[in-house]
Parts: sequence; C-alpha cells; structure tokens
Amino acid sequence: MKKRSVLAVIFSVILVTVLAACGKQSSQTTTSGNYATNQVLNLSYPSSLDSIDISTMSGYGSTGNLFESLYRLGKDGSVTPGLASQSKVSKDGKTYTFTIRNAKWSDGSAITAQDFVYSWRRTVTPATKSQYAYLFSGVKNADAIVAGKKSANTLGVKASGKHTFIVTLDKPITYFKKLMTYPLFGPISEKAIKKWGSKYATKAQYMVYSGPFKLTGWTGTNNKWTYVKNNQYWDKKVVHLNKINYSVNESSTTTLNLFQENKLDLTQLSSEQVKNMKANKTYTTYPYSITAFLVYNFQDSNATIKKALSNQKIRQAISLSINRDQLVKNVIGDASKPAKTFVPQDLAKDPKNGQDFASESTVKNSTSYNPKLAKKLWQQGLKEVGIKRLTISMLTSNDEPNKPISQYFKGQLEKTLPGLTINLSNLPAKVASSRAQQGDFDVYLSGWGADFNDPISHLQIMTSGSGYNYGKYNRSTYNALIKKAQNQDANNAEARWQDTLQAEKVIMQDQGITPIYQTVYSYLQNPKAKGIIHNTAGTQWNYKYAYMEK
Repeated sequence: MKKRSVLAVIFSVILVTVLAACGKQSSQTTTSGNYATNQVLNLSYPSSLDSIDISTMSGYGSTGNLFESLYRLGKDGSVTPGLASQSKVSKDGKTYTFTIRNAKWSDGSAITAQDFVYSWRRTVTPATKSQYAYLFSGVKNADAIVAGKKSANTLGVKASGKHTFIVTLDKPITYFKKLMTYPLFGPISEKAIKKWGSKYATKAQYMVYSGPFKLTGWTGTNNKWTYVKNNQYWDKKVVHLNKINYSVNESSTTTLNLFQENKLDLTQLSSEQVKNMKANKTYTTYPYSITAFLVYNFQDSNATIKKALSNQKIRQAISLSINRDQLVKNVIGDASKPAKTFVPQDLAKDPKNGQDFASESTVKNSTSYNPKLAKKLWQQGLKEVGIKRLTISMLTSNDEPNKPISQYFKGQLEKTLPGLTINLSNLPAKVASSRAQQGDFDVYLSGWGADFNDPISHLQIMTSGSGYNYGKYNRSTYNALIKKAQNQDANNAEARWQDTLQAEKVIMQDQGITPIYQTVYSYLQNPKAKGIIHNTAGTQWNYKYAYMEK
C-alpha cells in the first residue's frame, strides 16, 4: 500500500482494500465444515473502480483476486506460491531466476516469462505514469528508467524460453520475495494490449486475468460488478466461491443496513457504529500496518516557528503531552491502538529471536504520556529558542476522525504546555495533501501504510531524499543507517535488522515525527463466510480460499 499522506485518504482506501487479495499455500488451507450450495460472497465498495490495469492503478485493493504475481501473500505475511513454481537466488543476492509454471490466462492462452518482461518494462516506462513505479527501485536500471534517463529495454529483466524469468538487481533486496507478492509485479499480455488497443482495461471484457477470479459486468463507470471463478486458473481446485458480488455504497449507514438485511457478508463500521455493535456476535476486528503521526516542518517559512519546531525538547514535549490511550478510547472510538513506534506493531519479527520490531525498538519517554516531563522540556525548549509563547497551525483533513483528533490535540496540548496556541486548519483531504506536499504547514497529521512486511517500508520515507518526507527531517545518523540497511547490509538479515532498529530509535529519540496510533478496523462479518485471509500490509485480503458454510 502506497503512502497515505492524509488519514482521510487512508480510511477511504482501507474500504477499498477490503477487496484486495493475499495468498495462502494450498497445503495450509483448512476448510472444515459443510459447504453451502450457493457459493456467493457479497461485498461493498466505496466508489467506482478506477482501473483494472495493474501498471496504472492508484491502489491494489481489488487486484490480487484477479491478477497473480510470482508469489502470493499468505497467512501472517508469509510468502506462498504464485505463478512461479520455483526460484533460485545467486549467492550475492542480486540475481533471481524464476521458473514460471504452466499457467494460463483466463482466455486459455499461456502465461510466459516474456509476459513478465513486457509487464515490468511497461510499468517503469515514464509514459505509463505508474504511481507505484518506485517499488521497482533496486531492479537494475529501474531508477534511471523511471527518471527518463534510460530506455525501458535496459531494465534488469529477461526471458530465457517460455518458462524462465531472470531478474537482475542493482543491490540485494532482503524483502524482494515479499515485493513479488504484489500484483504490480505480475504479467501483462502484450497480445491482449495489441488486440484491444485503447480499449484495453476500459471494461471487464477488455482484459485477461491470471488470478483465481475474473471480472464481469464492469463497464468502466458502473456501480455493480462481479468476480466469477476463473476456470483457467492454475490452482482452481482450491477456489470454492463461484461469485463475489460487489456494489458501490459510500455510506457506512447504508452498508450496515445491507448487512443486517443479509445482503452483505462483510462491512466495515464507523467509530459511532462500533460503540453500538461491539457486543454483536458478528463483530470482529482486522489490524492494518498504518501509523498515524505528526509531521513537523523543519523548513517552516516562519523563522520563529522553524526554530521552535527544530528544537528537540519542544517536539518531545508535544509527544509527551498526548494521552494516546485516552485519544484512542474517547476520540477515535474504534479498535485502533496507541503507537509505540513509527514502525507499526506486528509488522515484522527479529530474524534471530522472533521478537516484534516495535517492542525491540521502543524508546523510553518517546510516545508515553508524561505531562510533568512534558512541561519541563517545554520550558527548557522555549528558553533555548528565546521565546515565551508559540503559536502554530495544525493541518489535517476534515474527515472523520481527523477533525475531532485535531480538536483533542488543541485542547490537550494547550492545557499541558503553557504559552502554546494551536490554530486548526481542517481542509478537504486533497487540499490538505497538496498543501503538505508543498511544505505549506507547521504541524501536519499524516499517516503511512506499509507496502510490505518489513520495517524499511516505513523508515525509508523519512530519509532526507524521500519525496514523502514533507517536513524535511534530516538527520545524518538516520540517513546513514537506512543506507547501510539497503546497501552493505542488505544481504545480511541480522545486521540489517540492527540497522533498522537503530534508525527507529534515532528518529524516536529525536521525535523527528511523533507517532500517534495505529489502525485496527472493526467489521461485522457473516459467520458463515469462512476461509477469508487478512494481512496487515500489502494486499490485505484474499478470497482464494473463502467459502460459504451451510
């Protein structure tokens, strides 16, 4: 999941990702119970589909069930088989050789290694305007191609015969196999594109599918469509659902009513609905690896504010003034939990001892509630800056729950930190995001969702050269640790883990950004809907093994 610069955007996208797919190896599947005669799942979608072209999508919420990559994302973030039947990696970690299985497109034509070559080259070509081309970084020449400095034909990919796909990297990428679970890295049929030309991917029938389902009934703009079982899919024997029906519903009130009328099998609840539905027997929660955090503008146009926000003690004081438990319970109101670190809890585990990254990297007095220490650091910080009062603006979107969160911050921080005044700027999500990208803010409520199950997915966005580092945080120690993790230690799992742990500790000690909470969403789910797999990062949902029980 790509960056979500405004939390309102996150929430709308999360609704979309209810339709995404993760994978699970057939041997892991347990399907106890009796199957219903009618194997149909009914789901809701918050808006019309924007695209079914894996190169140009704005998100991968619905694609993993339609399109398959070299691997699939399995239970608990595990990497499980996809279109690659086997793979080999060189000792230096820079060359991957994938054997493409005897798989077919939904029209019965063969999926070949050349389909992967064509797909990857097409996606990184600047003219394609892929929003996710950055994920190819590390593949030989990808960065130069995306920047328009080299031809797509120089990308480090080649086909040797119909079943051998070879990828050459500029440097080892520890999480490369996890990346390969993204539909973004799946094949594209050049034959189909030539056949349909400008019509390709504009309607359901102008597309061939490689995943467990194929799309029908989508005209490009309509509000209802269906996934039907793809009988050409290589692993069709484990697919139980015959259909997944989708309808567009923008209102959570509407979706709740539809669920209660047995017209939906899964619906996400708003914060208000959670309060009334927690005791319902169909209530369940699904976590996401999304951290909400405050961004400080280290290059603020106001010299006084710039100096104040560049003061470590002032930033620490702000963080220590926030009662995250109270915020989550009383303001956000869903199943979300306070953030201990920038990298979310339960995203990644230590390769040596299995400990959670967030637990190992937590810094004392970084995200705890300590108003006494906050007041002390605040006064010291103001003195160092040479001011007695500070007025700043806080930029957020005006969607739920951002507006009440910002109101909570204003009340809590002004109460705890004498001399602080916060002016709230609650704007429409797109406007707030645009202002943030331009650096037009003092403090900004932002968020990031992990693209894959690795700490670097979060940590890399705060390096000095990152386009997502809107506040221009720049610490040489931090930059060096991330660079080391991505280069000299990239092929050494334990050394790389230590690099990322230290980087997390550096940014938390600095309060280069201030983590607030991580998202856990609440749902009502039909108890007869079984076998649905959910992951916290990447493509979160998989219906390949789902089935309806009697």
